[in-house]
Amino acid sequence: MTSLATPAPIAELHGIDRERFDAEIRTTAKPVVLRGLAADWPAVRTARESDEALVDYLKTFSHAEPVAAIVGAPEIEGRFFYEPGLTALNFTRGRSPLDPLLDRLLRDRDVQRPYAIAVQSIPAPDLLPGFAAAHGIDLVDPTVVPRLWLGNAIRVATHYDLMENIAVVVAGRRRFTLFPPDQVANLYMGPYELTPAGTPVSMVDPDVPDLDLYPRFAEAMAHACEATLDPGDALYIPFHWWHAVASLAPVNVLCNYWWDPAPPGMPNPYDALLLGLFALRKLPEDQRRVWRTMFDHLVFQTGGDPAAHLPPHVRGALGEVDRDELEKMRVTLMESLGRS
Repeated sequence: MTSLATPAPIAELHGIDRERFDAEIRTTAKPVVLRGLAADWPAVRTARESDEALVDYLKTFSHAEPVAAIVGAPEIEGRFFYEPGLTALNFTRGRSPLDPLLDRLLRDRDVQRPYAIAVQSIPAPDLLPGFAAAHGIDLVDPTVVPRLWLGNAIRVATHYDLMENIAVVVAGRRRFTLFPPDQVANLYMGPYELTPAGTPVSMVDPDVPDLDLYPRFAEAMAHACEATLDPGDALYIPFHWWHAVASLAPVNVLCNYWWDPAPPGMPNPYDALLLGLFALRKLPEDQRRVWRTMFDHLVFQTGGDPAAHLPPHVRGALGEVDRDELEKMRVTLMESLGRS
């Protein structure tokens, strides 16, 4: 039987300001734990008192409008994933006012196998109006809207985000297991058409991996890193790093900041990937090699600027593209797709 490597601890830093974050952390494109980043947040201080105190505090911001939530039966043991056969998810989506959900988290603390409950990725101003004004960080642009996640002891399948991410634990404890983007082949991606939360997830349960079915996962674990965060701690997750998240307490709250440093107005690269799956994947091997060369040269510029030999005024899509040019390119692409 193949033994699995123990994930390396994620590097930790304290007292980071915006300048150091941009210059020393983001440039490395590696995850970093930021211990105590939000230790002074009122919600963090309240969470350290008790779950009841935290719930009472959150209710001072809540409202009566229903919010989106997901619920899984006790049989899933807190792991939001697929049903056998992969044609349906193992949880249901619904809506409820927030206060009853918070009360249920408290009631279910002593239940041996509770229903898995989560409110995920709701903008803070929509879920808890006023919360963001009282809780903030200085490492991202003030225009970045924080999002809130809360629930009980649940596990989120290994996935990636199409954004930069700083995740701040407000209450409870969370374990993050991360894999670099180059481990994609060893993580066994699930279906693109049906996903738990947007982008595809890994089919491997990192807590109990089936190495007979997913043998290359052992190699992924050799490159994994891990950290457990307490209230007030934060984690920087670079763009496209795969991460599995386990909430370890019956009452958990997380606040995260997603942002995209790409130029504004750019089309979504994920759409280009999906188009590539349709347009390139089934081509003959010799044609795929040619297109790989073209992408490397023109898109990824592995040999330098492919238009450096052209005057700037005729570089077109290969030059500096403003919003007007982007719109022209978008129209051209849509017309081309319409003729396909």
